[in-house]
Amino acid sequence: MPARRLPRPHRFDVRIAVGGLLGGLLLVVAGLGTRPSSDPITLFDGPWPVLPPLLVTAGCELMRRTAPRAALLTATAAVCADLVTQGSLSTLLMFTDVMYAAVLYGPLASARRIQWITGLLTVAGTLVPFAVWRVPEALLIGVVVGVVAYGPAATGWIVRDHRDAAEAARLRAEQTALLAEIDRAQAVTAERARMARELHDMVANHLSAIAIHSTAALSIDDPDTSRQALSVIRENSVEGLAEMRRLIGILRDDGGECEPAAAPTLEGLRSLVDGARANGLDVTLDADHGEVPTPVGLAAYRIVQESLTNALKHACPGRVTVGLVQRDGALDLRVGSPYGRREGPRAPGSGAGLVGMRERAALLGGTFAAGPQGSRWTVHAVLPLVGGEPA
Repeated sequence: MPARRLPRPHRFDVRIAVGGLLGGLLLVVAGLGTRPSSDPITLFDGPWPVLPPLLVTAGCELMRRTAPRAALLTATAAVCADLVTQGSLSTLLMFTDVMYAAVLYGPLASARRIQWITGLLTVAGTLVPFAVWRVPEALLIGVVVGVVAYGPAATGWIVRDHRDAAEAARLRAEQTALLAEIDRAQAVTAERARMARELHDMVANHLSAIAIHSTAALSIDDPDTSRQALSVIRENSVEGLAEMRRLIGILRDDGGECEPAAAPTLEGLRSLVDGARANGLDVTLDADHGEVPTPVGLAAYRIVQESLTNALKHACPGRVTVGLVQRDGALDLRVGSPYGRREGPRAPGSGAGLVGMRERAALLGGTFAAGPQGSRWTVHAVLPLVGGEPA
């Protein structure tokens, strides 16, 4: 098993360690310590005994990010050893930085424990010497402990709290941006599906009629029949171009300067049925309904339009029935056409008609079904008149 490599110290940590070591050496050369040699706790006189704690603390600075807890324990032992010498200000300063880094970079549980331990040491360093010596100067021991231990720990905790709050805010911003991108993609997909339905429903009816009557004009050598077919072709082509221009105008209107075109309503069903009769279908309309919401009216109109287009392309000769009934808070729509064996459709189709009708009903929270029932093909849709839950 290969030996585990220790992580390399951060470049900034190396600079702190080198700076602290050089500063401590300069103080040693100058003969400056934190206590005089006559101090009772100074067991090792002279400037040179301060070097081992100084070197150890400088080495702990190299581990302040990579191993903060080990660095703090080692630096604590070095500071305790520094107490029996004349002491070095550089060692104390580097110890405060190691304490700060242990709270900032260490595990959260360890940072909390360090807060409690240093706080208790500060309180004990204040009360115990005062209780023993009964002099105000004894309180300075607690002040020194607080400055050297609790102060850096509290500073590290504050910085850590702000850093965690900033990280949480960054993550929330990223999540918000991700959700916004997901919403944008869903909106684009929904808009593309809506435009595809509108384009199919508006143009397919006219193009199907053009294809069917052009086929009749080519197959029947009769001037009157050809003239009649060409008239129907021209009428459907003009209406189809008008619908295309309206849709293109909506798509190209960036500034909203154009007036929005009125959406088809159930009032236009009779004109739609009359157009289907002109295209050769035998259609009857039975409508028994009152005022309906605009989205419901538009969906019902498009479903009837697509059903008549499918009947024009696929139905056998016979009557096509269109029925609309308003009951139980919903609009019940049925379109029936003769169903039987045929050689093939009278005009090519994309297969998107049934999908579009089902989507329109689902968006309103309604139901849709289409299929053969005996000798007839039936399209049945139930559209709620109040806002239903979209499927």
